[in-house]
This record gives sequence, structure tokens and C-alpha cells, in this order.
Amino acid sequence: MISTWRLIASTIVLSGLALADTCSILKEISNIEVTDPLDLSYLSEQSDYWSTSCSALKPSCIIFPKDADEVSAIVKVLNNNTENFAIKSGGHNPNNGWSSVQGGPLISTQNMKQVILDSETGVARVGPGQRLDSISAALQGTGWTFVGGRIGNTGVGGLVLGGGLSYMSAQYGWAASSVLEYEIVLANGTIATASATQNADLFKALKGGGNNFGIVTTYVLQTYRQGNIFGGNLVFLRTPDTDAKLLKAVRDFTEYNEDDKAAVIVTAERGNIDLIDTWILFLFYDGEVVPEATFKNFTDVGPLLDTTKVQTYADLMAGSNWVIVKGSVVQIGTETIPMPSAEDSEKVMGGIHDHWRNITDTTLLELGIVASIAYQPFPKRIAEAAKERSPDLIDADDSANRLILELNYSFVPQSDYDKMDQTLQQTYGGIRDRVLGWQQDGTLPDIYLPIFMNYGFHQQDYFARLRPENRAFAHSVSESVDPTGFFRTRIGGWKP
Repeated sequence: MISTWRLIASTIVLSGLALADTCSILKEISNIEVTDPLDLSYLSEQSDYWSTSCSALKPSCIIFPKDADEVSAIVKVLNNNTENFAIKSGGHNPNNGWSSVQGGPLISTQNMKQVILDSETGVARVGPGQRLDSISAALQGTGWTFVGGRIGNTGVGGLVLGGGLSYMSAQYGWAASSVLEYEIVLANGTIATASATQNADLFKALKGGGNNFGIVTTYVLQTYRQGNIFGGNLVFLRTPDTDAKLLKAVRDFTEYNEDDKAAVIVTAERGNIDLIDTWILFLFYDGEVVPEATFKNFTDVGPLLDTTKVQTYADLMAGSNWVIVKGSVVQIGTETIPMPSAEDSEKVMGGIHDHWRNITDTTLLELGIVASIAYQPFPKRIAEAAKERSPDLIDADDSANRLILELNYSFVPQSDYDKMDQTLQQTYGGIRDRVLGWQQDGTLPDIYLPIFMNYGFHQQDYFARLRPENRAFAHSVSESVDPTGFFRTRIGGWKP
């Protein structure tokens, strides 16, 4: 039987459509769902981004393939023209052009939402159209859970290809660490499998390598046993004393916590003219009974509000989407820092936080501004757990503790994008400069500090912060599976 893409490729040649646009060709010679700008499904999908700057980019059409064969057919058509295009899972990455496109076709994975679980082994086949809240709902009641992110609306595709930091990372590593196999459409339309035993180099490159190697159509994931969990938020009014106590607490948690089931995110948030000036903590424990001292350094600070409770993981994910600021431009950047010693905690943690507050002081009159910094422990155990499962491009060593900082700005006027772009660069750039200075004077250890792809800003060079050998490896794999540069030149994202 002739495969779909070969039939389509033959039809293109015979009908002289090789220079026509992808949208028109697919409508004429296939049954793949292709929607136009006035179609309701186009309008709905195009508006479903975390950042309105991404929604402002208008694709020529939105294509909704339902399986790998249809993705392969689309790729074969794209190979016969020079259109830029984009692939969208959840649309949570706010970088313009990463999962959005102006004028070219957008490939949406929303019709690839399978969750097929082997209840004996916990191995699940998951489509890239799933989001964290929908996959957790699908697994609800099975006794199995997946290693996903922390915000329910996040798409599986972008999360896993970027590595994926999870509440459960100290137990199981990155989200990508639990991928056993990828079904992937390569640049020439070939449908391939990448695993530890098939295309092993590609398997490693996909773990932290982003969208450079193909379009993943199925993730085969190892899930893990789980019952009810404990989770929720603590909210604190900001004072200088609260700053000092919470910054010390998150540093100490990074070093001293020995319970892999426990996780925290410590977030400071500011809004217009400081009408919002708070700390919001995310607490998680993989079990119903939390050992008494686990979060004591945080709770002792005296929260104004405490929403923590025993619940299902699905309920936690479903209740997490309040953090998404609707109707706003969103910009996200990141830095990774060495954990300072207890003696230098105030100097380093306080110095970084003071810098963040000084920069955000300049933004408080920006319409709709919400500025935040999230301090996220990256203890040795995450690196250990990742290495126990499979190699990845991040390749973090387990010899040092670190913290990952997530830096967010959301605001209303799209006309202020470039101005706020500069502000975000000053924010993470100032942190980087301080860290380098402290490394030079011995305050901080001189250790490997990769930046986290899932939080990276388009101005940051993700691959330059990897180990040189891993950047070279990613480039080599990209040239091997995509010798013409199809993905390197025609879609957005960081390039090795």
C-alpha cells in the first residue's frame, strides 16, 4: 500500500502544485483538517496562547493532524516550498515564533490527545496535544501519575522537549527522564522511533533539545504509583523581614531537605504601584502525611493565607491555572545560580532579590504589570535521579546544589514589547553578572550552570550554556537527521 505522504508527494508533482502554499495543497489533495482565519476552530486555537503577542501572529491556516501519518504528509508538502511554519502543543511558551507564526501554516497537535495506559506496567502512550491538567485527569483513579510540570495548562510537547521541571523531579528526574520512547516525524517525512535501543543519539538529543530534530507525535512515558498528595499555596504580605526569612528558608531547603517527596517554589510578585506586593509559595508533598518539620521554615514565617490540603494530583493541576494572566503579553527569562553557603546566603540571595526589586521598581506604572521571580531548588538529587534514568543534553552533575530562577513580566500594551524585552534582559543579565562576580571572588563556587529551556527568553542562548560537548552533540544529531536544515531554518526556537 502506498503511504499517505508518498501519495501526496506524487500528486503535488503531477498537478504542478509544488510552489503553491501548504494550506491550499492539503485542502486539495488530502482529508487533513485545515482551517482558515474565519473558521471558529482557527479563531479558538489562535487565541489559545499564554501571551497575546503570540496570538497577534496570524498563520495562513491552522492544520490539525490526527496522527503521525498526517504529520508526515504535512512535512512532505512543506518540503516542496519555503514557507516558515510552527508546531504548537499547549502554546505556553511566550517567545514569539516558537509555537506561533506569521503568514505560514501552524501545525496544532490538539487532535493528538491519546492517553493509553498499561495498568500493569504504568507505561503510557501520550499525544503531544495533551496538557498537564488533561493528562492528570485521564490518569485519575488509575493509581499512576506522570512526571509533569506545575501549571495544568502547560502543553506536554514543549514541557518534555525542554526537559521539564516537576514537583517530583527529586524522585524521578526531569519530565524527559521518564520518556522511554518517542514516535517522531523527521525532516524528510519519515516516521521514526527514538529510544535507548533505536536511534539512541536522537533519543538523547530530544531530552532537552527542543524542536530541532522533528515533530514528536507520541511520547511513551513511564508513569509512577501515586495516591493522594498534599499541596497548595501559602501567601505572605511582603516586608523586608519576610524577604530575608523566605530567602533563607528556600536556600536551606535546597541544601538540607532529604525527603525527595517534598518540593517548593518560592515566588515574589509585584503589581501596579505595589497594589500587589506578596510572596506566594507552592508546596507539594507526594503523599497524604507530611513529616512535621518538612515545610516548617516556611510556615513559621506566618502566612496570611494557607490553601494547602490533601487532594489528588489531578485536582492540584486543575486548580493551578490561576497563575496564567489572561489578556496580557508575557515574557519569561531565567537564570541558574549556585546555592550559596549559609554564611553567604544573605549576601547572595538578598543581593539578587534587591536587584530584582530595583529593576521592577521601574515597571510599576506599566499598564497591567505583574512582575515575579520564582526561586526553585535544584538540589543534587534531581541530577542524580535524571542520570539514573537516561542521558540528556542538560547533563547536570550531582556534585553541587543549585537554584533555578524564573523571571516573569506580564503587561497589557503590545506596543511595549521591545521596552519590556530590554527590562527582562537587564533583570536576568544583572543576576548573571552578579553570579560571575561572586564566582570570581570566591563567594560562589565556579560550577556548571545551564539555563533551563522551559523558562528561557528568546534573547538567551540556551545551547551556549550547555556543556560544549553536548552542544556539539546536538548540532551533530541535527545535521544527521535534518541534513537540509528544514527545522533549523524554518521554525523558531534555539538552535544548536
